[in-house]
Amino acid sequence: MKYNNLNIYNNLIKLTRNKKLYLNLEKNDTFSERIVFLFLHLALFFKHFKKTIPSKNLQELFDFIIRQVELSIREIGYGDVAINKKMKVFVNLFYYIVEEMEKSDFNDKKNQLFILKKFLNTEKNLDFFADYFNKYRIFLTKNTLNTFTKDILNLNF
Repeated sequence: MKYNNLNIYNNLIKLTRNKKLYLNLEKNDTFSERIVFLFLHLALFFKHFKKTIPSKNLQELFDFIIRQVELSIREIGYGDVAINKKMKVFVNLFYYIVEEMEKSDFNDKKNQLFILKKFLNTEKNLDFFADYFNKYRIFLTKNTLNTFTKDILNLNF
């Protein structure tokens, strides 16, 4: 099966741009906040599909998404040195999110709240975010990977 990394990335970005996330975060919609939401969505996506997608293809998808993040940073106007520093921070953040989700049971509400509080750096509306990411996990279980590889989805949950 051929994986369309661009469509998967675009669908994850569409999830990341959900205005409800930022209204409930009660912070400014910044690039860093969007990266955190992208990485939370991506970590759950990888956790769900890691048995379905060969590791080589997962690595290609990860590399593609990291390249897209780097291109976005370049478009903002950062120089090469700043980009390298930011990318190191962002990649380490993603690995940290994945590690936290793997070692804890993200199905448990208490663990969800702990993880979300840590990465969203807020205590406000954590129940909203836990509910949102539960709906996202259910969406992942009800849909196949093929759903994500098609054109941009209407992702409402």
